Amino acid sequence: MRPPLRELVPYQVAVYPGVIKLDANENPYPFPAAIRDAICAALDGEAFTRYPDGAAQALREALARYAGLAPGNVLVGNGSDEIILNILLTFGTGRRVVIAAPTFGMYRLHSLVAGAEPVEVPRGTDFAVEPSALLAAARARGAAMIILCSPNNPTGNVTPLADIERLLQEFAGLVVVDEAYAEFSGTSAAGLVSRCPRLVLLRTFSKAFGLAGLRVGYMLAGEDVVQAVWRVKQPFNVNTFSQLAALAVLNARDVFQERIEAICRARDELYKGLEELPGVTAFPSRANFILFRTPLPAAEVYHGLLRRGILIRNVDGPLLPGCLRVTVGRPEENARFLEALADVLRAGSPTGTPHPNV
Repeated sequence: MRPPLRELVPYQVAVYPGVIKLDANENPYPFPAAIRDAICAALDGEAFTRYPDGAAQALREALARYAGLAPGNVLVGNGSDEIILNILLTFGTGRRVVIAAPTFGMYRLHSLVAGAEPVEVPRGTDFAVEPSALLAAARARGAAMIILCSPNNPTGNVTPLADIERLLQEFAGLVVVDEAYAEFSGTSAAGLVSRCPRLVLLRTFSKAFGLAGLRVGYMLAGEDVVQAVWRVKQPFNVNTFSQLAALAVLNARDVFQERIEAICRARDELYKGLEELPGVTAFPSRANFILFRTPLPAAEVYHGLLRRGILIRNVDGPLLPGCLRVTVGRPEENARFLEALADVLRAGSPTGTPHPNV
């Protein structure tokens, strides 16, 4: 085994049947039955016996229309995780990669898998990206690329386009912006792709479009970058059913837009509910999740909620001390979560009375 891989822990997620699942930033609504039936109706016998379209041509054309770009600017992957790894294999192996942290942990993990050296640069006040710090780290260490997430997971804040443009202007390598949650924020750097050949955007169907179980992600970038990453892409990497499903979703965006708007309204209500709990600090979010902190240890809150049938994500660590992340669920799920959290906080002292800081 290569030495850098020895420190890695296999990504294995425990399954808790019967809980309210608010841990993975998924779309909480059932997939629309009419769209599901349309996907199934599009299947024929060859969908099972023949390899899928390795170029995902029809899907790339639809995504290009959606993003206002050309099909040559689009590459489709088996979830955005595959694309992250392929970018790092193409441009990062043997080089350094600067990452704005705290953020999605797979950037660091995939860097190590690809044989790159991840260099994490802490975000500033309110988790804002600090372009000067990223640029200084990238120049000092001869980095191949800078990676940031906007809206950032798990903090929920958006990086201004002006900061992304500054990175592109002052750094000679790739600038990779993960926009997995862009549909919830209403902002995107897609308008920069056609004039910034070193900008790479990552997108997914797993969040806003409810296809987490089918693993469809895509990359928007200059044609030269797309063709370079295509060299390491696995053939037939996105199956026929997933391609058909993604096409069906794009053709029914109005249905999903209604759900996106409902999730955003629920997010704002959930934020207010968290802020009303004494001692709880919630951080503003432009995504479909909220980062928060309580007076109790994060592990105590996490396990207390799990015992009450609520699963969230514990993100406690040096850059996020005491923090947890909750996905925005349906209104009734959010209400259950807030009730359970209040109960956990009330039980936070040996006497069962409220914690002194609550």
